[in-house]
Amino acid sequence: MKWEETPHWQQLLRDVRACTLCEPELPLGARPVVQLNPKARILVAGQAPGKRVHASGKPFDDPSGDRLREWMGIDKETFYDPEQLAIVPMGLCYPGTGHSGDLPPRPECAPAWRNKLLEQLPNLELTLAIGQYAQQWHLQEPRRSLTERVRDWRHYWPQILPLPHPSPRNNIWLKRNPWFETEVVPQLKQRVKELL
Repeated sequence: MKWEETPHWQQLLRDVRACTLCEPELPLGARPVVQLNPKARILVAGQAPGKRVHASGKPFDDPSGDRLREWMGIDKETFYDPEQLAIVPMGLCYPGTGHSGDLPPRPECAPAWRNKLLEQLPNLELTLAIGQYAQQWHLQEPRRSLTERVRDWRHYWPQILPLPHPSPRNNIWLKRNPWFETEVVPQLKQRVKELL
């Protein structure tokens, strides 16, 4: 990285964290949650922060994060090192809760910030596309189901890995698809170990 580029990504992070684009639509107000450093080799592309993450300002600071770190085979210290992992959800703020869980990411967020943020990550070697919204963006396959994408993980490997959301709400999906934890998770752990 050239020293001239450092101020740009740091200023971009400041701009992102000050964003209020969707604030009128957000039940708890704007609080963009993102982790970024140009040195990062792994991108965690999730959906949007939940209520606990909104409160703490720390991505995946909840049971979903515990399961994701377990799948990756890393501890919290490594996970929260921005030089190791970038964490850029599709929606940067908590969108609120609907009938069956959190609402989808706000549609204004990704067009406003996503490409600008991803341009600051020239060293990425693995993107974890978590959930349907991240998969639609990163895989450009809107007609496939999440299960189809995850089952076909080798098609995108080793640059991108589609994952189900690690939320406890997905325990039923994990029980119905035991191949995920026996086949995919060990490969993910090995790849993360190689990259870090």
